Amino acid sequence: MTIRKILVVDDSPTERHVMKTLLVGNGYEVITAESGEEGIAKAKSELPDLVLMDVVMPGLNGFQATRTLTRDKTTRNIPIFVCTTKDQETDKIWGLRQGAQDYLVKPVNGPELLAKIAAL
Repeated sequence: MTIRKILVVDDSPTERHVMKTLLVGNGYEVITAESGEEGIAKAKSELPDLVLMDVVMPGLNGFQATRTLTRDKTTRNIPIFVCTTKDQETDKIWGLRQGAQDYLVKPVNGPELLAKIAAL
């Protein structure tokens, strides 16, 4: 699978900027969303090749948004990487149970993220 378009879902303007700068600088098209609800809507309308999902957000959290996307026929084949400050093993297990393909702890290591994307 070739990844070209990536949706970054994060309520932090700083995190969105850092991720977008890293990804655009490496040739990816980046779409951003500020909430779980907006992330779901953009995933359905834009059909990105990958979603990078924060967990701690107001309203719908990233676990809920991931579960929604992985259970929807339109978006269930889009891989999701959870990118969060929640670093407990139980959080990682829960994120993967919601359908995430990978789980990265912030601050995300740029080269590691790019290698994981390239491996898809």
